[in-house]
Amino acid sequence: MPIRNWFEEWFDSPYYHVLYANRNEAEAEDFIKRISEHLHIAAGAKVLDVACGKGRHSKTLVKLGFDVTGIDLSVNSIAEAQKFNCDNMRFAVWDMRKTYQPNAFDYVFNLFSSFGYFDDERDDYACINAFYENLKPGGTLVLDYINTEYAVKNMKPREIIQRGKIQFHIQKKLEKGFIKKKIEFLVEGEDYSFEEQLKVINQFKFTQMLQQSGFELKHTFGDYQLNTFDSSSSPRLIFVAQKK
Repeated sequence: MPIRNWFEEWFDSPYYHVLYANRNEAEAEDFIKRISEHLHIAAGAKVLDVACGKGRHSKTLVKLGFDVTGIDLSVNSIAEAQKFNCDNMRFAVWDMRKTYQPNAFDYVFNLFSSFGYFDDERDDYACINAFYENLKPGGTLVLDYINTEYAVKNMKPREIIQRGKIQFHIQKKLEKGFIKKKIEFLVEGEDYSFEEQLKVINQFKFTQMLQQSGFELKHTFGDYQLNTFDSSSSPRLIFVAQKK
């Protein structure tokens, strides 16, 4: 049996969703509404939500009147998301390094730091190339990542998070160009340990990757309120780029 990558193990685990159950749904919904208004996305626009998880962003997108397809590598997450399938929203298991439907979408959304998992930089470029190929000519990519400079500066080496009966012990460190997490916890007498990592990618590097894939950068924002990006103080790094 082939060895699974950390992201295949962790993102497919039910405990991933337990740990991150406190994600600010109102903030995420507000951001999607705000960016959709900023981009003047027309009703019926075809949107691809890449690395959609259980579809929390997709649900907001479809409520705004768009035709939404969500893709994710996690079989369990997609199984949950598919419970919400409807005429204008559907989900599929897919590796974001591969083109899903060439020239098929008006917009591609890659949200909540659903990028930077891979050790090999060629996989990062494969993702961005796939974003490009999935878009129609003139289509738009919205890529939302952490501002790694800000994240490293404010990183807590150790943290304990209580979720119901489960106490997650988290260690963070900067290693070989990644922000790495070790996540350990105990459930019914059994020890669990998972890893999580995000590549340290700054604004310059992202811009370079986007341009090399053929995108034209239109806007760069630093938070979900669409304020101007500042490398030292912005929590997010959000790109709006257009397929030429």
